[in-house]
Amino acid sequence: MSELAYLSLGSNIGDREDHLNRAITDLSSLGTVKNISSFYETDPVEFVEQPVFLNCAVALQTDLSPMELIRQILNIERSLGRQRIQKKGPRSIDIDILLFGDRVINSADLTIPHPAMAQRRFVLLPLTEIAPDACHPVLNKSVRELLEELPPGQKVWKFCKTQ
Repeated sequence: MSELAYLSLGSNIGDREDHLNRAITDLSSLGTVKNISSFYETDPVEFVEQPVFLNCAVALQTDLSPMELIRQILNIERSLGRQRIQKKGPRSIDIDILLFGDRVINSADLTIPHPAMAQRRFVLLPLTEIAPDACHPVLNKSVRELLEELPPGQKVWKFCKTQ
């Protein structure tokens, strides 16, 4: 049965925009990309001594199970040069499953909804752009409500391509 998954994509090394665009193209092989947010530049959080990120959100209609989807996402990350050298460190691509329908999954390999999404402006702002009324099935709040409840502090701004 087909379900709508919301994903967060980020990149902060190499050609960030190309990494996001290639990841979105690769994700289309896993289902139908229904919507893509604008790209946003964001200051890193937690491990802050690294380059600025480029982030976006993607809505993906897929027939895959959540576990099949995360396995394929990890393959896409590897194919785009992702190396897991330092936790929260610089990366060519990072793809997280934020929401998968109204499912709640807590396993050693996968947690849905993403456990930190409600605290991350760089996740909620792009997601609000494409799915403001999507409901967090644990907190029972819309993505828009979660964004409005965030305290100020995290810098997120629309990406302006310069050529």
